[in-house]
Amino acid sequence: MSVKLLDNNAFYGYRVRRTVNAELFQEYFSLKKGGKRLNGTTKKKIEKEAANRDDELVISQAKAKRANKAARCFNANGSVRGISYLVKTEKSGTKTPIFQVGIASESDGKIICTSYSINAHGKDLAWKMAVDTFAKHKSIGKSTKLYKELIAAMPKQAVKKTVKKTVKKTVKKTAKTAVKKPIKKVAKKEMKKTVKKKSLKNK
Repeated sequence: MSVKLLDNNAFYGYRVRRTVNAELFQEYFSLKKGGKRLNGTTKKKIEKEAANRDDELVISQAKAKRANKAARCFNANGSVRGISYLVKTEKSGTKTPIFQVGIASESDGKIICTSYSINAHGKDLAWKMAVDTFAKHKSIGKSTKLYKELIAAMPKQAVKKTVKKTVKKTVKKTAKTAVKKPIKKVAKKEMKKTVKKKSLKNK
């Protein structure tokens, strides 16, 4: 409970204070009337009003937390943030479709990185296993609406995961150019020296 009894020269009564969705709510319930302190049933009535208001803010907190969690779980295109549908190309050339989970666990703060093979489990089961791992580390119950939304967000197309050869080619070309330039400069200098020597001999 975030209800506190304040008793000082400025105020005597209850203060209710909670933060809901990054907004601070701070409300006061005075226990004074006409400069006199309230007691007995009147005081208890105001105390109950303060407690009821705190309960309302608790409910608002929970709703905002659920809403924010749902927003953090999805990308703008509706895909699950932290689960990727990839096609890995093995060294042998074999292509393996997987659901890869890469998230930070809310329970212990560790980075979770694991994958589930579609060839081994089937697409539906592999997706469910990925979502179950996601839900476990994001503290999402299986009976919640959010869990059902995660299950329903299974992607249709995979992203190919291959190493681009163009990068290697660019590196090789850069290296060759760097070697050729100094050689050309040295050759030009030697040519100039030879021309000078010949001209001196003729004189």
